Amino acid sequence: MLFTGRLTANAEVTAVKGDKQVINFTVAINQKWKNKAGEKKEKTAFVDCAYWRNSGIAEYLTKGAVVEISGWMEAQAYQTQKDGLRARLICTCDTIKLFSLVTKANDPSNTAEEKAVTTGAGKDDDDLPF
Repeated sequence: MLFTGRLTANAEVTAVKGDKQVINFTVAINQKWKNKAGEKKEKTAFVDCAYWRNSGIAEYLTKGAVVEISGWMEAQAYQTQKDGLRARLICTCDTIKLFSLVTKANDPSNTAEEKAVTTGAGKDDDDLPF
């Protein structure tokens, strides 16, 4: 499965079983179309994602960043106190392509180098840590 969307929140890194780590995040995918009457319509799907490879990418997976995800879907059952047994689909990511970064422009902790990465100027792809 391949899809592109925006992160709904900053990614979270969780330690599991010894020294392994997983990055969890949610991607919003928008679909826009016009109905037969010519009215613009839009709906959004939210995909929960898990990435098990390079936890160093987590710092770049921030709310609003545009990413392209390649991976496979897996059903996961869970129990709620209110509704009982429920299920959700999780995309286990093979690859993550980062198209844009989001930083706070007025944050004094952002260096010029970080701002250059955000705009895509001043850094080669070979210099990025993922």
